[in-house]
Amino acid sequence: MFLSSLEPRTARTTAEVVKCVVWPLAVLTVLHRVIIKAVNGFRTDDFKPVYEAALAFLNRRPVYTANFDWVDPHYLYPPSGTLLISPIAVIDPERSRWLFILANAIAILIALYLLLRMFGLRLDSPIAPILVLAAFSSETVTNTLVFTNINGLVLLGEVAFLALLLKRRDLWAGVALGLTFAVKPILAPLLLLPLVRGQWKVFITAAGVPLALTLIAWPLSVDAWQFVEHTVPYLLESRDYFNSAIVGNGMYYGLPGWLVAGLRVVLGLMVIASMWLLYRYCRDDELFFVCTSTGVLLGASFLLGSLGQMYYSMMLFPLIMTVLLPNSVMRNWPAWLAVYGFLSYDSWLSGRWVETGRAAEYMKTTFGWSLLLIVVFAVLFDRYLAARREGRLEGGIEPSHLLRSPEQESTARSKPDQEPEREATAP
Repeated sequence: MFLSSLEPRTARTTAEVVKCVVWPLAVLTVLHRVIIKAVNGFRTDDFKPVYEAALAFLNRRPVYTANFDWVDPHYLYPPSGTLLISPIAVIDPERSRWLFILANAIAILIALYLLLRMFGLRLDSPIAPILVLAAFSSETVTNTLVFTNINGLVLLGEVAFLALLLKRRDLWAGVALGLTFAVKPILAPLLLLPLVRGQWKVFITAAGVPLALTLIAWPLSVDAWQFVEHTVPYLLESRDYFNSAIVGNGMYYGLPGWLVAGLRVVLGLMVIASMWLLYRYCRDDELFFVCTSTGVLLGASFLLGSLGQMYYSMMLFPLIMTVLLPNSVMRNWPAWLAVYGFLSYDSWLSGRWVETGRAAEYMKTTFGWSLLLIVVFAVLFDRYLAARREGRLEGGIEPSHLLRSPEQESTARSKPDQEPEREATAP
């Protein structure tokens, strides 16, 4: 009786087949990443210095005592962040780490659900298990859990901010962003979005939340000023280890300063041009504009700033999700070559081709972020040139095939050499 219930009485649709195949894979991948890989740990432990800082804070001992001459993970959160994470030290380190892993995993799952809802999808969509499986198979989610850092909670703050921003719930959007600022300002570039959209109330809570937490935490910390004197200078430096930013890899491989600066300038100009095209011609398509701009701004900050680590890449999930939109800049193979570079968990270290394998391993994230920014610029600029050539810039730079009726599109495909102007006048 039980076995017969597994066989459908009618032919399944493609969507049903996808769900029944992918959901078990997704669920087991999540459980494996959380229960096995994360609990086992590997290579480094981002949680240990955080737990020790929280314990020191609760016991009124100095927090900012890290020796930055060592390459081990350091505690870098400001006093406001110390206040927020201090409850983790109430219990023993092992169980606290497990709970922190679980909190990050749940935060990532909630963020993925919010992304689905932003794109008008529900849990019964076949996209849902594909998204969960892809996310938890990636390097960024896997190592966030394995190294046990706070990026999963930051991702939730980012997606909540975008969802609330799109719904025009400005004060709450600022709260979501402000809570991440209280720990680390990795999402600071996203303040450009409410600025250009005229959503000024976001800035009240985005600045107010970390300020209020700082005012509370400062007198409770015995060495708060050491964060300014000791930690901030280190945060402003570029380092040549565990750093996939252009400047980090440039330092590691000994590239000349002019080449590093030149690469940053060229890619920076592409980012500026992409943002101008998005704002000038795409801002009325709110979901496309907000999610694409988010990816461009954060990708640029990781690549062109002083520090970019591969597991930051989960903050690019909103841009990747735009592949579901017909006008997405992600609907081309170079974009997914880029995604492989910064999301894949594959290791390219080789025992046979040692130097080549090491270069591929250390450069794949930098390559991926760079290619992604180049692809976004190239797609938008090509659309701009096409729209200008066809005399329709005033109406935006949507791809021409999205502006045709189904009948016109069918005609265009059957007559590929026909000029666009003649297509537009064809009956």
